[in-house]
Amino acid sequence: MKRELGVEIHPAPDAWDRLYNVDFYIKIGNRYIGLQIKPITYEQTPEIYKWKEWLSKTHDKFQKDKGGKVFIIFSIKKDDKKSIFNADVIDEIKKEIARLKQ
Repeated sequence: MKRELGVEIHPAPDAWDRLYNVDFYIKIGNRYIGLQIKPITYEQTPEIYKWKEWLSKTHDKFQKDKGGKVFIIFSIKKDDKKSIFNADVIDEIKKEIARLKQ
């Protein structure tokens, strides 16, 4: 994904994981984009609406505090290799990078 985006991706500090539910971040100027990685089984959680509601609150707080959006990346294991299930998220992240560079 780093290659497709053309930016450095850094592990998020533990405090960000707890406060914002962010696993990784991309720094653009003095603002940040958050990335959260979830296994595809997360989508099949019976009470997904509760998770999405809870996550949206922390992700909204991240955007308010850090300036950029948080994107959830669903991973899937295919041929003993992890890949991105929702590959369209890469284009969304590219748009956010462009917005923050303006």
